[in-house]
Amino acid sequence: MKTKELLNILKENSTKNLLFEYTPGQFVGAHYHITEVKNVTIDSIDCGANPDFWKETVIQLWESPKEKGKRDYMSAYKALSILNKVDKIKPMEREVEVKFEYSNASFHTSQLYVNDYQVSGENLIFKLGVEQTDCKAKETCGIPETVAETVSECAPSSGCC
Repeated sequence: MKTKELLNILKENSTKNLLFEYTPGQFVGAHYHITEVKNVTIDSIDCGANPDFWKETVIQLWESPKEKGKRDYMSAYKALSILNKVDKIKPMEREVEVKFEYSNASFHTSQLYVNDYQVSGENLIFKLGVEQTDCKAKETCGIPETVAETVSECAPSSGCC
């Protein structure tokens, strides 16, 4: 999901409670805060020596231990207000992927993609998920696309990396 899509969905559903499902059936606690918004630039070289460049928006969610028993979720309106305030200070790129950074005691820190969203009653639910790492230089490494997920040939001794 692009940053502009996220902002539009929040605006269209401003009266809804904002929930994040970080893995199927598991939700970020109602005591979460938006603690950081990052404009990230990635300037990289893959294992086949190919340069790559892209930007992302990363929004960090944090569960406050002081508010652990809280039952009311942040509204989409409040989240949009926070993001608009950030945008006035550090403008967000609208045409880039948005991710949510999150962890808790039983879930490691991850940057999660927005796979989908749904409106259910009074709730706006963003369904988050991980994307597997991948070798971007499969052709250089001699890894067929169809078996790339099961092959671990892109290793330092393979001549690829």
